[in-house]
Amino acid sequence: MRFFIQFSYFGKAYHGWQNQPNAITVQEVLEKAMSKLLNSPVALMGAGRTDTGVHAKMMYAHFDVDSLGDIPEYVFRLNSYLPNDIAVDRIFEVEDDAHARFHATSRTYEYHIAKSKDPFSTDLAYFVKKDLDIQLMNDAAELLLGRKDFECFSKSNTDVFTNICDLREAQWKLENNKLVFTITADRFLRNMVRAIVGTLINVGLGKYSPDYVNTILKSKDRTMAGVSVPAKGLYLTSIVYPNTILKNG
Repeated sequence: MRFFIQFSYFGKAYHGWQNQPNAITVQEVLEKAMSKLLNSPVALMGAGRTDTGVHAKMMYAHFDVDSLGDIPEYVFRLNSYLPNDIAVDRIFEVEDDAHARFHATSRTYEYHIAKSKDPFSTDLAYFVKKDLDIQLMNDAAELLLGRKDFECFSKSNTDVFTNICDLREAQWKLENNKLVFTITADRFLRNMVRAIVGTLINVGLGKYSPDYVNTILKSKDRTMAGVSVPAKGLYLTSIVYPNTILKNG
């Protein structure tokens, strides 16, 4: 039987989602907890990677077991066993061929920028001291929309088969003295969101004109884009799947 697990985590203590040698990850902690409670090894396949320190308000993975028993009770026990920075929201049965990574139709991230020093958001947002021009940043973000080659915003030497992504939303908003950037696409390259945010900050600071984003895209050169902003301001907020993955859906 195949199940999806939906969960969230505060990423400060972890080297991202995916298992790594000699580094603690969310996947490792979750797999160990699930395996212990089921008295059987559990292997999770996540919806994607998140970098070290990135947070997730909504993440999915799939796993296979012969039986799970009382699912609400298992979720309760699992949450009791997990550390406070990881929480399981629900587990549900899916079709045997449902895949947490390949069946996702869109993913949404947010990036949070604090406009003033705030000790309560030190690990939750990136503090930018200078004023940013939101309108210019949104003008530049609009040029990113559509199906494009985003190699210039990707970490080099990755093992992806294509750098083409369909970017469907990219917008800045002011929310409670914070700037929040929301970005949605069918897929993202490694480090892509943080590199885009770093580039748009340069636009907001007046270092680039909005139109310069087109020059960066055409270059396919990572050194042309802005620096990657700190991971602590980045949140995976949504992953969308078709209803057809649900068992008898």
